[in-house]
Amino acid sequence: QPILGDGTMGTMLNARGTGFDQCFDSLNLTQPALVTEIHHAYIDAGSQVITTNTFGANRYKLAAHGLDNDVPKINRAGVELARQIVMASSKDVLVAGDVGPLGVRLAPFGRLQPEGARTVFCEQINALAAAGADLLILETFSDLYEIREAVAAARGVCDLPIVASMTFTRDDRTVLGDSPAKVAQMLADTGADVIGVNCSGGPAQIWRILRQMYQTLSGRDEHHSH
Repeated sequence: QPILGDGTMGTMLNARGTGFDQCFDSLNLTQPALVTEIHHAYIDAGSQVITTNTFGANRYKLAAHGLDNDVPKINRAGVELARQIVMASSKDVLVAGDVGPLGVRLAPFGRLQPEGARTVFCEQINALAAAGADLLILETFSDLYEIREAVAAARGVCDLPIVASMTFTRDDRTVLGDSPAKVAQMLADTGADVIGVNCSGGPAQIWRILRQMYQTLSGRDEHHSH
C-alpha cells in the first residue's frame, strides 16, 4: 500500500521569505512557528510521513553559519516540532528524521575520509533518534560512497527504518558514474530498508531508474520517489 510523504521544506521556507543563503535548520530554534506551519500544511494536504527540518543539520553545514556546536539542539528541536504538529492533528502520521549530504567531498576527491564522514553522520542521526524520530530519510545524495557511510552510521547508532535516496544525472548515473543497479545493491547490502530516487530528471527518469533498482533487488519492495 502506498504511503504518501510530504514535499520539500526548503522551498516552502523560501516561499515564506527565508533566503537560500540562510540556515534553514536553525529556524527550528529561531522561528519554530514557521516550521510548524509548513508541517501543518503538509498534514492537511494528506501527508502520512513528514520530514524534520534538519536536511543540513550536520556539523559541516552548520559550521558555515557558526552553529556547528548546536547539532544536537537543532536536530532535537526539529523532531520535537514535527511531533508537536502530529499530536495536534490527531492523525496517524510518522516523523522522519531528515539527513542530507555533508556538503564536503569525500576522499579521493576531497580531504574527508570515510570514517570522518561516518562520525559526523553519527552525531546527527543519534540526535534525531534520541529525540524520537520514527524513521530516517537520507536524501538527495549524489555520492554513493557518502550515502553508504550515512547508512552505516545509522545502523551503528539506532534500529530505526532507513530510507536511502539518491539523485541521478541525465544519463541515469550518479555524479561519480554509478549505475542504478550498483546503487541498489550497495545500499541494500549496507542496510537500507527503502531505496529511492529524488530530484534528478523528473518522473519518467525516476520511474526508469526505480525499475532497474527493483530488478536488481529481485523483487524486494524497496523503492521510493520524491
